[in-house]
Amino acid sequence: MNTVHIRDVKAKIDTYIENLKAKQEKDGAWRMCFEGAILTDCFYIMTFTSFHRELETVEKLKGRLLQQQREDGSWSNYAGERNGNLSATVLAFAALRFSGVEASRLRQAEQYINHNGGINKAHFMIRFMLAVHGMIAWPPFLKFPMTALLVPTTFPINFFQFSSYARIHFVPMLLLLNKKFKRISKHTVSLDHLLYEDEWDERTDDGSSWRTITNEWSRLARLPARLHRAGYKYAEQYMQERTESDGTLYSYASASFFMVYAYLALGYEEKNPRIQDALNGVHALVNESCNGIHVENSTSTVWDTALLSYALQQAGVSSKSTMIRSATHYLLQRQHTQKADWQIHAPNVEPGGWGFSDINTNHPDHDDTAAALRALTRSARDDMDVKRAWKKGCDYLLAMQNKDGGWAAFEKDTDWRLLTKLPIENARDAAIDPSTADLTGRVLEFLGTYASLKQDHYSMKKAIKWLQKHQELNGSWYGRWGVCYLYGTWAALTGLSAAGVEPSARCVKRAVNWLKAVQHDDGGWGESCRSAEVGTFVDLPISTVVQTAWAVDALIACGEQNSEEVQQGIRFLLIANSQQAAVDYPTGIGLPGQFYIRYESYPYIYPLLALSHYHIKVKHH
Repeated sequence: MNTVHIRDVKAKIDTYIENLKAKQEKDGAWRMCFEGAILTDCFYIMTFTSFHRELETVEKLKGRLLQQQREDGSWSNYAGERNGNLSATVLAFAALRFSGVEASRLRQAEQYINHNGGINKAHFMIRFMLAVHGMIAWPPFLKFPMTALLVPTTFPINFFQFSSYARIHFVPMLLLLNKKFKRISKHTVSLDHLLYEDEWDERTDDGSSWRTITNEWSRLARLPARLHRAGYKYAEQYMQERTESDGTLYSYASASFFMVYAYLALGYEEKNPRIQDALNGVHALVNESCNGIHVENSTSTVWDTALLSYALQQAGVSSKSTMIRSATHYLLQRQHTQKADWQIHAPNVEPGGWGFSDINTNHPDHDDTAAALRALTRSARDDMDVKRAWKKGCDYLLAMQNKDGGWAAFEKDTDWRLLTKLPIENARDAAIDPSTADLTGRVLEFLGTYASLKQDHYSMKKAIKWLQKHQELNGSWYGRWGVCYLYGTWAALTGLSAAGVEPSARCVKRAVNWLKAVQHDDGGWGESCRSAEVGTFVDLPISTVVQTAWAVDALIACGEQNSEEVQQGIRFLLIANSQQAAVDYPTGIGLPGQFYIRYESYPYIYPLLALSHYHIKVKHH
C-alpha cells in the first residue's frame, strides 16, 4: 500500500491556513460566493429593467446569461444536466426577451420550450413572475382566500403549518395571485404562443388529500369582505415585520422580488421607501466575482465564517489567535436575540440561534446554530461572554428537537405531511420542514463532540433512533441540503460516531461498506445533483473535492484511517486543487430540481477538515 506521508498532509493543511488567513475580512468574517440558480439573475433582469434601474448591471447579467446557454438552446441548473432544464430555459428566455433581446437570437430556446411542454410545465414561481409582468395571463379561477392567513395557530389547518421558507414566499405571491396584479410596460412581451391549454392546471397524486384542504379554503372564501380586507392587511404586516435592515424580506432576494410587486399591488407608489429599500437590498446582493457576475439569493457569511473558524481550529489554529478571535467576535454579534416565528411551535424557548446570512436577525436555523457553536466552543472555556452565548445557543438547539427525535432546518414540528400533497412543484421539499439525516447528524455531532452528551442522554437516544430508522436499504442516508447521499451519509456517520455508537454497529458497518463501494478509481468520490431528482444515488463521472472530503471524513470517524480507501482519498485531496471542474460542481441544494448551490467556501472547509482529522488520528496512533 502506497502510504500517505504525514508531512505532505501537514504541508497541505498549512497551505489552506495561509490562504484563509489572506481571505479573512477586517471584521473577522469570510465573505465568499454563494452561487445559486439563474433564477435570481433573471428576476433581477426583469425587475430592474421594469424599474429602469441599474441598467449597467442588467447588461452584465444578460451577457453572462447568454454565455450560459447550451448548444441545444436550453439552460441547465448544473453541468451535465441531461437534456437541459425547462424551468431555467423558460426563465432565461423570458428575462432576455423582456430586457430587449430579439426573438431571432433566441429561436433555439423557443423551440426547446415548445418541444418540452411549453411554459405551463415550468416551475410555478417562474410562471408567477411572468404573469406579474403581463407576459402570460393569470389563471381566471385560481384564488387563495386571504382569510386563511387569519386562522389561529391553535386550529389544525393554519398557515404556520407551512415551513418558514414556504410562508415567506407564499405571502407576497398569494397576494399577487388574488389581485391578479400586472405591471405592463413597454418591455412586456407576450409569451402566450408558448402556453398550452389549462396552463395553470396543477396535478396532484392524491386528490382526496388536496380536496380536504380546498374544502376548508372554499369555506373561508365565503366569509365577509371585511375579513378578506383584514387578510390583506395581515399579509402587508407579515412582510413588514420580517423585513431586514437592508430592506430585503428574510434576507432572501427571491422573496424580496415578490414583495416589491406585492406592495405595488397594495397601492404603494414606486418611490415608496419600502420598495426602494428592497430594490437597494437586492442590488447589494450582486457579486461580480461569483464565476462572473451573479445575484446571490442571500449572503452565506455566517455559515461560511462559522464553518471556516471551526475547520481552522480543527487544523490546529489556536482559539486565542487573532484570526479566530476576530471570527468569534463576528459570530457573537450575529447571535439572535429576538423571538420570531419559530416560537409558535416552541413557545417556551428563549432565542439563541444563528441565521445563515450576514444581515439575518429573525430566521435562525439549526445547521448555522450548530456550526457557530462548534466554532465558539474552545473560546467559551475561558471567556465568560462567549460561554454565555454558547450556553444560550446550546439550550436553543436542544429545545428545537422534533417530536420524532430528528432535527429540521428551521423550526420545530412543521412536518404536516398533508401539505406535501399540494398540487405544486417541490411541495414535498418546500411546503414542510421535516427532520432530515443531514441536520440530525450534524446536530448530533456537535452535541457529542462539543457538548459532551453521549448516547445514553435522552435527546441523543431519540436522534440515534431516528437515524437508524431512516437509513436507506443500501446503507446510505439522504441529505436534504447537500448533494446528496454522500452528504447525508457523512453527516449521519460523524454524528453517530460522536454520540458513541461503535464502528462495529450494524448501521455503521453498512454505511461504511456503501461508501467504499461507490469510490472512484482515482481515489475520489462524486455524486450528481440528479440524485436529488430521482431519489437514488447517481454517480458523477468526475470526483469532486468536497464530496471526496465528506466520504473520507466519514470513514475516518468510523476508525478507517488506515484503510486503502482512506489512503487513496487523502492522496486525491492532496493533489485536488489543480482539478478545477471538481471544485466548481455544485454540492449544495436549495430546492431539488430547481436550485443547486456552489459554495465558494466548501472546497476550503471540507478538505481542511478531512485532512486535519486524518492528521490527528494518524499522529495519535
